[in-house]
Amino acid sequence: MSPPPPRTARLKVAFVLLPRFTLLPFAGFVDMLRLAADEGDMSRQIDCRWTTMTADGRPVRASCGTRITPDGGLTPPRGFDYIVVVGGLIHQGPVQDPAVTGYLRTAAAAGVPLVGLCTAVFTLIHAGLMRDRQCCVSWYHHRDLVQAFPDVTPVADRLFVVDGPRITCAGGTGAVDLAAWLVDRHLGAAAARKALNILVSDAARPADAPQPMAIGDGGPEVRDPRLRQALRILDNTLATPPRTGDLARRVGLSRRQLERLFRDELETTPSAYARRLRLRHGHWLVTRTGRSFTEIAQECGFADASHFSRNLKAAYGTTPQALRTAAQAAPPSIP
Repeated sequence: MSPPPPRTARLKVAFVLLPRFTLLPFAGFVDMLRLAADEGDMSRQIDCRWTTMTADGRPVRASCGTRITPDGGLTPPRGFDYIVVVGGLIHQGPVQDPAVTGYLRTAAAAGVPLVGLCTAVFTLIHAGLMRDRQCCVSWYHHRDLVQAFPDVTPVADRLFVVDGPRITCAGGTGAVDLAAWLVDRHLGAAAARKALNILVSDAARPADAPQPMAIGDGGPEVRDPRLRQALRILDNTLATPPRTGDLARRVGLSRRQLERLFRDELETTPSAYARRLRLRHGHWLVTRTGRSFTEIAQECGFADASHFSRNLKAAYGTTPQALRTAAQAAPPSIP
């Protein structure tokens, strides 16, 4: 009796590793596929198959220094269900490669969904593949993205965003949650749950789960995840903070419920908290940079420099110019 024919993989993924890519999102994503692909811990590529690629097929180093040898160069994209681009450090030289950009455009034209992990969203935007689409970015790189692409409005209060054939993820352990979502979608809930159990994870977090972060650079610790998400939204919309009603809708609450959370946990209102956050950022810019007060006022959501100056003086007891002069006269701190 002849052996049964090999099963066709139901989920085929290609990973494009960019220079200085972050190892954790890649490892978490690929391990989720590995554990869902086979029974037990056999690690055979049966129900899932994956391949790793670099622009030139040569080894690449992760941001931590680990050297990875890929399976090869850029393979024609039509054989994959998803192309996953793994980004990494963005402040140590150019992160764009014409070969990768061209490959991603070809994949998009062929209808292959593209996934951007961590800072790979920068690559997708640079390639012109995120036009009129939402994109997710880590809170840590939110301002980097806004500065690099001022016409883009990134989402930094969710783990990942699915916008048609473009999927972007903040990175870190959120890549495991995204991979679990894909496994559930293609192989079923049982396969996803089995893989998560082996990874010692209770359950996959949904896409709209808030990103863990220190609010406002050392901000308050809050218990309710909806309040944490609201604070992150305010932290990322300093120039144009949403009205309380709009903020409440974005986190799935009524205005009254959100106001009660702010009152119970922070003893303030959403608008007062947003104003305090804007002034704290303004104080930092005044004392740490040489930017004009008009620029700072605009970045912090005040009508003009005079409006900003009045509010800053009311909060800190002195004018922006006096604060800057004092900061410049102070001796440098020892790291």
